[in-house]
Amino acid sequence: MSTDHLTDPTDLGLLQRIVARDTAALAELYDRHSRLLFGLVLRIVRDRAEAEEILQEVFIRVWTRAELYDSRLGGPTPWLVRLARNCAIDRLRARRTRDAVSRPGLDESTAYPAHSSMHVPTPETVVIHAERRGTVVEALSRLPAEQARLIEAAFFEGYTHSELATLFGLPLGTVKTRIRAGLTTMRQRLEHTV
Repeated sequence: MSTDHLTDPTDLGLLQRIVARDTAALAELYDRHSRLLFGLVLRIVRDRAEAEEILQEVFIRVWTRAELYDSRLGGPTPWLVRLARNCAIDRLRARRTRDAVSRPGLDESTAYPAHSSMHVPTPETVVIHAERRGTVVEALSRLPAEQARLIEAAFFEGYTHSELATLFGLPLGTVKTRIRAGLTTMRQRLEHTV
């Protein structure tokens, strides 16, 4: 599979122009990537108006932090996807914190979830490769329902393994095993399609 789109010279040039405060470059970058990023954010927050707000926040961050982009760490598309995913997950966590404050008696550990520490590739890796998106959806749909739901909740909803164990009434080890097995199966299927 070609990774040329990940280090697209057009995107690199746009980011350089954004660092130089060229608003037309920001508009062009938005036109090139907003659809992909909006789809990802919408999948995470599940609210169209909120997804639109988050997308705007992502491009504000691009405008204010473009100089932090480091091409040695990957292409512009993965960087944008990480920004979008992080903004969406932050919004979910803020929502959970507000809910926890408004519902006394909730365990404080659920109000401030930690980052998941999976050591296998996540669906984010695949989302970055836009042309493989359909293949990922196909691979996810072929997983057993209990694996697919846990992977979706961990990646798109930002739940930690511990939170998933509580939410689904499963032992923590079972949650970790199902996610790891599901991601391994997806990775194997995706490697065979490349």
